[in-house]
Amino acid sequence: MPLRHQHIVGIHYALGPKIGEGSFGVIFEGENLLNKDAREPVAIKFEPRNSDAPQLRDEFRAYRILNDCRGIPHAYYYGQEGMHNVLVIDLLGPSLEDLFEWCGRKFSVKTTCLLARQMIQRVRTIHEHDLIYRDIKPDNFLVSEFQLNHSSSSSSSSSSSSSSSHPQRYVTSSAEGDPNLIYMVDFGMAKQYRDPRTKQHIPYRERKSLSGTARYMSINTHFGREQSRRDDLESLGHVFFYFLRGSLPWQGLKAPNNKLKYEKIGLTKQKLDPNDLLMNGAIPEQFATYLKYARSLKFEEEPDYDYLIGLIEDVLTQWNLKDDNHYDWMDLNHGEGWNILVNKRANLHGYGNATPRNHTNTNNNNNNNNSNNRQDTSHHNDTSKLNRISQTSRSKNNLNNNNNRRAETPTTSRPIRHTNYDSMGTRYYNGNQSNRLENRHDNYYHEQQQREGSPDDSMSIDDRHGNILTRFITGICCCCCR
Repeated sequence: MPLRHQHIVGIHYALGPKIGEGSFGVIFEGENLLNKDAREPVAIKFEPRNSDAPQLRDEFRAYRILNDCRGIPHAYYYGQEGMHNVLVIDLLGPSLEDLFEWCGRKFSVKTTCLLARQMIQRVRTIHEHDLIYRDIKPDNFLVSEFQLNHSSSSSSSSSSSSSSSHPQRYVTSSAEGDPNLIYMVDFGMAKQYRDPRTKQHIPYRERKSLSGTARYMSINTHFGREQSRRDDLESLGHVFFYFLRGSLPWQGLKAPNNKLKYEKIGLTKQKLDPNDLLMNGAIPEQFATYLKYARSLKFEEEPDYDYLIGLIEDVLTQWNLKDDNHYDWMDLNHGEGWNILVNKRANLHGYGNATPRNHTNTNNNNNNNNSNNRQDTSHHNDTSKLNRISQTSRSKNNLNNNNNRRAETPTTSRPIRHTNYDSMGTRYYNGNQSNRLENRHDNYYHEQQQREGSPDDSMSIDDRHGNILTRFITGICCCCCR
């Protein structure tokens, strides 16, 4: 990796260009320097240590629980560097929201089915490891192929050479060569729904604070009920209809304030029968059956994932669709597929924007060019996320002070004598490097239970852009957005 100012974190990870930022920190592209034979790009996430609601340690714990699971990025390192917590994970490609934009804000039935099957399998894996995700949305599902473009400015000597240039394409090693393998990222809001030893389910509670993204969250979540496995699956159903329709009926609703707006969204979801979303037969009825099933589940009931995957496979059969792993975005740019030199992103959604103000979304695909330049203003109004009450204006000011420059490297004056964790959860101290193995899996469950507090705890809201102050998403894009 050609790094002009090489900065090392976690002993052997070189820091590269910034690829995203948000309310909880900054994400950089990086590289593992220990691998001399082949490039091993990684994503390095920084979070201020003085944040009132630090997330990276809990996120690292979730990655440890899901270690080596298919479609889950590997976490290589968690520790402290100066005034920041640092998390190193796999570098991944664009999110499904990005690909959705590039494809004209609508996926075909075939692509939606292929995605739905993978997404259900990912959620199933998370549930089998005693976790619920609680923030299902397209932004948090990423493809395994990423593209790197580190060409210098002098390379743009002629228009012909720039148009014919191609970025370097990579596939995350754990994807086993599948460029369209779907990964789930951002476990900052994940929660253990049962004790990992006894398998005792958490109790049902009401008057809970909202958590998740309003556009996709379940009806029960809108009405303050404790979330469980059923809510993740219902949110997936809303995402499927979003892909097939291009938008959802509850987008763009108006209300005097956010509280009333979320209630209005919840009531709209409750009043609409899933069959009403089928657009007069343009969408297979199996998707309505899926949503009905998810909404019919009891709080502690174990979902029948095989039945749900079977519904999706029935669509492929009845609609005579080839199960050939060919997705809509593979037809972009005259069949060459998505390209970071062509497909720019105006909005990086949950995982922030390296240059927030002067981006435009362009696409060389003739069929999708006009639609990609449209801004989905309702997305910023509806995909509002809620954060804990502890996130206050003080933490926002700290982040503004730390991240006020576009490509600034976080300050790391000298190593702090503090506990670090490697990818297998081994805890060691920087001072004497004496390793101490400790099992945090069970403690994670009990710590979460203690943090829950009273059922009616409130949330802190930041409405500067019509959004709830979001937890910083670990969706990793593949390029340095300039």
